[in-house]
Amino acid sequence: MSKSLEEYARKRDFEATPEPSGTKQASPRSRRKAAPRHALQFCVQKHDARRLHYDFRLELDGTLKSWAIPKGPSLDPKVRRLAVHVEDHPLDYASFEGHIPEGHYGAGDVIVWDRGIWIPEGDPTDDYRKGRLNFSLEGEKLSGAWHLVRTRMEGKQEQWFLIKSNDEAARAESEYDIVREQPDSVLSDRAIMGAKTARKTTARKKATRAKPRGPSPEVELTGARPAALPEMLKPELATLVDSVPSGEWRYEIKFDGYRLLARIDGRKVQLFTRNGNDWTAKMPRQAKALAALGLESAWLDGEVVVVNQEGLPDFQALQNAFDADRSDDILYYLFDAPYLNGLDLRDVPLEARRAALAAVLGRSRGDPLRFSEDFSESPDTMLDSACEMKLEGVIGKRPGSRYVSRRTNDWIKLKCQHRQEFVVAGYTDPKGSRSAFGALLLGLHDPDSGELRYAGKVGTGFNEATLSTVHAQLKPLQTRRAPLANPPTGYDAKGVHWLRPELLAEVAYAEMTREGIVRHSVFHGLRVDKPAIDIEPEKAVAARTVAKATRKRPSAHQAETDASLQIRITHPDRIIDATSGATKMQLAEYYAAVAPWILPHLRDRPVALVRAPEGIAGQLFFQKNAEKLAIPDISTLGKEYAGQPVMMINSVEALVGAVQMSTIELHTWNATARDLAHPDRFILDLDPDPALPWKAMVEATQLTLTVLDELGLKSFLKTSGGKGIHVVVPLTPKETWANVKGFSQALVQHMAKILPDRFSAVSGPKNRVGRIFIDYLRNSQGATTIAPYSVRTREGLPVSVPIHRDEVPELKGANRWTIANLQKRLAQLNADPWENYVGTKQTITATMRRRIGMK
Repeated sequence: MSKSLEEYARKRDFEATPEPSGTKQASPRSRRKAAPRHALQFCVQKHDARRLHYDFRLELDGTLKSWAIPKGPSLDPKVRRLAVHVEDHPLDYASFEGHIPEGHYGAGDVIVWDRGIWIPEGDPTDDYRKGRLNFSLEGEKLSGAWHLVRTRMEGKQEQWFLIKSNDEAARAESEYDIVREQPDSVLSDRAIMGAKTARKTTARKKATRAKPRGPSPEVELTGARPAALPEMLKPELATLVDSVPSGEWRYEIKFDGYRLLARIDGRKVQLFTRNGNDWTAKMPRQAKALAALGLESAWLDGEVVVVNQEGLPDFQALQNAFDADRSDDILYYLFDAPYLNGLDLRDVPLEARRAALAAVLGRSRGDPLRFSEDFSESPDTMLDSACEMKLEGVIGKRPGSRYVSRRTNDWIKLKCQHRQEFVVAGYTDPKGSRSAFGALLLGLHDPDSGELRYAGKVGTGFNEATLSTVHAQLKPLQTRRAPLANPPTGYDAKGVHWLRPELLAEVAYAEMTREGIVRHSVFHGLRVDKPAIDIEPEKAVAARTVAKATRKRPSAHQAETDASLQIRITHPDRIIDATSGATKMQLAEYYAAVAPWILPHLRDRPVALVRAPEGIAGQLFFQKNAEKLAIPDISTLGKEYAGQPVMMINSVEALVGAVQMSTIELHTWNATARDLAHPDRFILDLDPDPALPWKAMVEATQLTLTVLDELGLKSFLKTSGGKGIHVVVPLTPKETWANVKGFSQALVQHMAKILPDRFSAVSGPKNRVGRIFIDYLRNSQGATTIAPYSVRTREGLPVSVPIHRDEVPELKGANRWTIANLQKRLAQLNADPWENYVGTKQTITATMRRRIGMK
């Protein structure tokens, strides 16, 4: 143990406290000689001891230099926070969360309030000795430049000040108190409120048990939890269905307008489109009405419309209102409340969220805020009525469902006619007495290739006013080159002015031909609330698909399982993970339960096993050959392929049999037995410097997705179960291993070249200090990657889990799900995050190679 940790050890009984002992700590001398394996880490721990306080810790010379900050960090440069210097802590304390028992030093709860890396200015060891540290932080919550300054105040312990520099990350405390606004852990769902805050939260919960209009009883917000108001929120989106599904649904009118989310933080109100654009300035009257509701905080979801003389929503009138800056005509219909008065309501059942929202809107005086009522009529009758009134359709919502920020089968839409958004690719010259232009040329992105393809024209639905206003928006976008992969030729191309594909047109049409061309189309208006890159043909799913109970597994995972399977495991009570107490039998039961989910990813794919006969703390064996394993129903090729043994797990019997042979991890090839010479995917493994904050991984994942999107490659995400994220790109198996690996390597080198401060294309800890290594080496023939839903040989037995893109910002780590909690996630899923994986057909093209600099 380092000498500087002797005081830390003297104060603690490691037989009784869960805190790390620091016995594995390297000495400062050996650390200084060795090449750095990661950037210098920092953490801030929220500690509810005798008094709630914050512990600020900086890695330096092999330990965590530590200060207790009674009030926590402040972003205000005018505020000096007292920081009392305390004993050094071991490096692994930076991730410690838990309860220190009563009667022991520091008794109380501890969470990691923030973590990340710190970058010192000058020589940190010398500056620490002199009592003045200047540094920058890159954390989940704290960033920018800071100072730690030792004072001359006398006391039992050194008194320092923590001071924020006046930079872009600084904020006046009167406007934003980061300790109050972001109270929870960055590593887990843990929260420490303290007695005073807990009493406030209890009072707040009682206050938000809203009474809806009508005779309904008091609303219990079951599932609500205290939470800071997030800066951004993506809306829940509905799935188009072909007919009315069976089951219990609540139906509302489908408004013909713009989807908007309102963020209320005291008197500050912001209105955002579904794409995250701030439209508050466009609707001052609506913002003022929301502020008048008197809410402490909220995210409210709804749609803005303008009604015509018949009282029906009119999309063109809405656009005219925005164009003419007439927000007084706009009505804001609200239908959900994901956050309300300091509570996260996303896990609260739909009907309770809406009842709370109705009670809130009962305080408003009406215009311009309205509550979107649901109706008791049968869905068929309601849809018929909506169509007779020339409404767009109806929205159905499943009672009891939670609010999720993605498209879901819990919300459905039934339309009266074919209608969707198209990308405007060009326009034709006017003819006869018509002014401005003749027709708009339309495009849709191909779901497989991502190419923008010609989808026909729309020339009706315009009047003189709309012809003029639309033409004014078209002219700045003119370009010489057609943005379409298959532009029209001959007569259809005569007199066409091509445009950059940035505008969207809302178009109704009678039918679409097999070639994807609309017929009898009518223009309804331009949209500016959605990104053009997202626009694909909208296909209705069968009603029977969404009619299934929420807790049933997605159809894509209806693998054959034998309900009578008997799990026979020797040494079933053997502990394989001491931290969680998980046994060999519990691992076998996990794999048997997730067999319908994991087997589609294993079927006919060569697999390697990581075996742990003595548990994860003992020696691990990586095994590719099945000959020495007595696994029932294991499949092989009968011979080696290219000098490598091949075994496959295609049944639940083989899966559980592998666990009987002490298997924990399952790793698979990038090809299947049907064509081992040509990979059917490539994988980018985002492997971070362990000191980096998770926020850096979120940003890196989003950047990687953006690059792949721009290349036209669809990709899918999964957590690694460790520190990183895996980006999986399916391919039609036609390229050689060398070509696929070469492309993935060039792609990573391209990203590291344009963002060298974020990414490294070279493996090894010393090459990723403060950065993320994008591992492309898994794309060699015979190389393997952890399979989706496989357990990892790490403390807690985390699992590698497929995720939706929209889930990335909400994650707090790649090891969030374990064998203990994954079943809850699977039960709540409405759709497999990888439901479109099997149907994705794409290849690496010459254009893609050229764009990343391959010769």
